Amino acid sequence: MIDFPGKLAATIFVGKCNFRCPFCHNPELVLRHEKLPTIPEEEILDFLKERKDWLDGICITGGEPTLHKELIPFIEKVKALGLEVKLDTNGSNPEMVKHLLEKNLIDYIAMDIKSDKEHYNAAIGVNFPIQIIEQTINIIRNSDIDYEFRTTVVPTFYNEAIAKNIGEWLKGSKLYVLQQYNNEHAMIDEKFLNIFPYPEDKLYKFAELVKPYFKKVEVRV
Repeated sequence: MIDFPGKLAATIFVGKCNFRCPFCHNPELVLRHEKLPTIPEEEILDFLKERKDWLDGICITGGEPTLHKELIPFIEKVKALGLEVKLDTNGSNPEMVKHLLEKNLIDYIAMDIKSDKEHYNAAIGVNFPIQIIEQTINIIRNSDIDYEFRTTVVPTFYNEAIAKNIGEWLKGSKLYVLQQYNNEHAMIDEKFLNIFPYPEDKLYKFAELVKPYFKKVEVRV
């Protein structure tokens, strides 16, 4: 009831990611994805068929789902069941996002914005062209579906100046979500276990700061 706004959804986590965000909470999906058990597609589809009368849809997250070429035929089968699809992405594969939108295969998309442009590569743990991230941003902003851009508020990569930079970068977007950072789970870089989240009221202050840039701002704690 949380992953797909306004919908009752099943969530599918897929392995493999091309980023190494040090604060990532799913290190086994990122670093050891080849050791994860394979769930047959038919098993997933049977699960959904049995529950399609009370499920609204599914959320596909990761890892990074757009790295998998099998994503398109899989979503086609899910849509054939009459279910809606939400996609979570890090924005690294604009061509896949564009293709999914052109084929009307997704109903909602959430893209992570890790930090402002200056701090992006540090926040994702790899060197990656910011122009590709911006391509995905523009594709999503120009789409006809509901979407959100969201940032996990990690103190290392988020402060007042960075918040304003992100606001200027994404100005005019429909929805921007601030998510509370949690240092109580395993992460890719264990040093982040010693970096503590901002107090909750600080997130709401950030939200007030960026409200002028967006049509809607939400805080998730």
